[in-house]
Amino acid sequence: MFSRPPILSLYCLAVWGSLGFGFALAGELQTFPQSMELRGQSARHRVLVSELTDGRWADVTGKSRFTMANPAIASVDSHGFVTPVSDGKTRLVVNVGGETSHIDVVIRDASVELPVSFELAIQPILTAQGCSVGACHGKARGQNGFQLSLLCFDPEFDHAAITREARGRRISFGSPNDSLLLRKATGRTPHGGGARLSVDGHDYVTIRRWIEAGAPRRIADEPKLESVELLPNQRRQVPMESQQTLVLAHYSDGSVVDVTDRSAFQSNESAVVSVSDKGVIKAGPIPGEATIMTRFMDRIATTNVMIPLSGEVAPKLYADLPRNNFIDGHVWAKLKLLGITPSEDAGDAKFLRRAYIDIIGRLPTAKDVAEFLADKRPNKREVVIDRLLARPEYADHWANKWADLLRPNPYRVGIKAVLNYDHWIREQFRHNRPYNQTVRDLVSAQGSTWRNGATTLFRDRRSPDELATLFSQLFLGVRLECAKCHHHPFEKWSQDDFYGFAAYFARVRRKGTGLSPPISGGEEIILVAKSGSVKHPLTGEVVQPKPLFGEVPTIGDDDDPRMVLADWMTSEENDYFARVMVNRVWADMMGRGIVEPVDDLRETNPPSNEPLLAELSDEFRKNNFDLKHLIKTIAISRVYSLSSKPTDRNISDTRNYSRHYRVRMRAEVLLDAVADLAGKPFRFSAMPDQSRATQIWTHRVSSIFLDTFGRPDPNQDPPCERTTDSTVTQALHLMNSPEIHAKIIADDSWAHRLASSDRDAGAVVDELYLAIFGRPVTAKERQAVAAVIPADAGERRKIIEDLVWSMLNSPEFLFKD
Repeated sequence: MFSRPPILSLYCLAVWGSLGFGFALAGELQTFPQSMELRGQSARHRVLVSELTDGRWADVTGKSRFTMANPAIASVDSHGFVTPVSDGKTRLVVNVGGETSHIDVVIRDASVELPVSFELAIQPILTAQGCSVGACHGKARGQNGFQLSLLCFDPEFDHAAITREARGRRISFGSPNDSLLLRKATGRTPHGGGARLSVDGHDYVTIRRWIEAGAPRRIADEPKLESVELLPNQRRQVPMESQQTLVLAHYSDGSVVDVTDRSAFQSNESAVVSVSDKGVIKAGPIPGEATIMTRFMDRIATTNVMIPLSGEVAPKLYADLPRNNFIDGHVWAKLKLLGITPSEDAGDAKFLRRAYIDIIGRLPTAKDVAEFLADKRPNKREVVIDRLLARPEYADHWANKWADLLRPNPYRVGIKAVLNYDHWIREQFRHNRPYNQTVRDLVSAQGSTWRNGATTLFRDRRSPDELATLFSQLFLGVRLECAKCHHHPFEKWSQDDFYGFAAYFARVRRKGTGLSPPISGGEEIILVAKSGSVKHPLTGEVVQPKPLFGEVPTIGDDDDPRMVLADWMTSEENDYFARVMVNRVWADMMGRGIVEPVDDLRETNPPSNEPLLAELSDEFRKNNFDLKHLIKTIAISRVYSLSSKPTDRNISDTRNYSRHYRVRMRAEVLLDAVADLAGKPFRFSAMPDQSRATQIWTHRVSSIFLDTFGRPDPNQDPPCERTTDSTVTQALHLMNSPEIHAKIIADDSWAHRLASSDRDAGAVVDELYLAIFGRPVTAKERQAVAAVIPADAGERRKIIEDLVWSMLNSPEFLFKD
């Protein structure tokens, strides 16, 4: 099975929390953990206590009274820290306002100081204290002659750096307290990082004991770290409320250790919920949600924190909301948890303009709008979606989006190769090829770059590590780049994972003239050799092809390893594959991905609505990876048609789709819209007459307008994600462009045709609003605008030209609403 373990939804977490999953529950108290076992004289373990208050759990550890049933076995202080006294079993009693809970406590080896493991005890201290981060000794060349591996992901290197480098001067076995490692860490010797440890602190004592034991690299029967758990595993908090967390490390020998003080913490939304270096979560003043990550050694764990909007909303409001398909149910359920209410429906006119821009990348004509508004059929929205998906502009619009992610610079790989590649990309959308088949053909492409456009990717990316980075990010949503040099700091991927994935491309070979930038005109043949390997940069060993997770498929001598990889990537059991594509399409249509950035799927960057992403992905797979079906599924939902106008209970929501998120039109779509409304197409070099901007085959085709409105730099390597930010330069260009002005005032322009027609002023205003804004003019607007249109033919033309120009410069035109 290749399936990635799904991130637990907030719905499941809320249910488990109410049932006491993962903790002891007595009356209205929760205690973390259920039981504890301490080994060794120096062991200690904290307890967290929560109380049910106003329907939610709140941290009351500071208000709790702790007593040990048998103080001769273990002791507990007023803060809930348990320490060993003698071997045996006892029970910790927790009391809060008359409510009690019990935790079973087992003590072993209470009179023995257990040996200190460098990997399991010393390295976590270095990481938690910031010694091995990129700003300190973990950067590329270290700091002041002392270098550690980034985040201590290379134990062999770090042990040698501390014990053997600089003639071992950092360690003093004869006088451990005088070791430079401890003197600098406590500030007794000048240290750029300042004092990180106190002489009487637990971490200082641990390092000293390790030095006293001879600073061993390993200890006898040393267990392996298997997983890390962060408790509580979910929380609903009120603004400004705090919650202490507990980090438990689970080892291969069955032991569980409290490692909270040696863990690093981070919030993905620190303005909403922050977390201290001691693991204290602090809710901010505004509603929202955040994911808190903890890292201990090379393992991570997360917890979700939600701050609902204050005030009550009647459950009936959510129950009565329209549900066109499963999308609506998931979004409404999430809004209910947060106390957010959705905006009203945007109306037929805005829906139509939105659907045209999203599906085919162009505006509806005035006739399209008028006919749609007059249509009384209850299913007219679904009908128009089907019609748009069948139009030829669909392929150009969506291929233009994917060209940003796939298409390289023709000056690097050759004009003919890029032209063929662009044609191949567009053919996938013209024939609505199943997405999994498209990706399979791309991953395993062979042949001439002049005949099989897909091979151009392998002409551009020429080494296994480059290909591994591109394919994992594009088609799995996994950013492996960090793991090329060290263990990924926010994920589970290691260098072994990176080079195992890269090894699938080790046998790719090229026959031909190669590259000769700035003009690479030759043909190149992409083929698969009988042999080829990738070596691990640290060990020098040959790495065998291995997927990122799941079973390792067998590769025969005559097999193309890339085909084996393609089978694994596109397997229905590999949920990364469907999720990242679903997330991309959702972001294109809804203004924001369920995961942001859209190609960064990891546990520490969870979806804003996990059940929604999961069911969309299942729907995509069950329907043979049909992109048109996916687009239609999103477009017919009630959520898609919501207004962008906020309510008093969703004005601060930017990630839960309680309203439509307005975004500026894509550069090519905007330029084509200007051309359509001016009535004069733009001309592009290396393109046929009457070509649209969405049909341009390379960003090397010059266009000041497209560059200004954010198309990627042609020298930038794909994948290129665009920003939708508006800039002063864009506003100035649209207002002052001589080319746009010339098209608006031309004798054969749309404005001139309107002016020379026999329509009265009111009819002209109707046409302007339907065509430019995609909606009927209001009575007030009609009266005001019609009043400025004179009867004189010359002046009438100038006024209509000015009206077209001013409307094209308005936010209502520029933004998809």
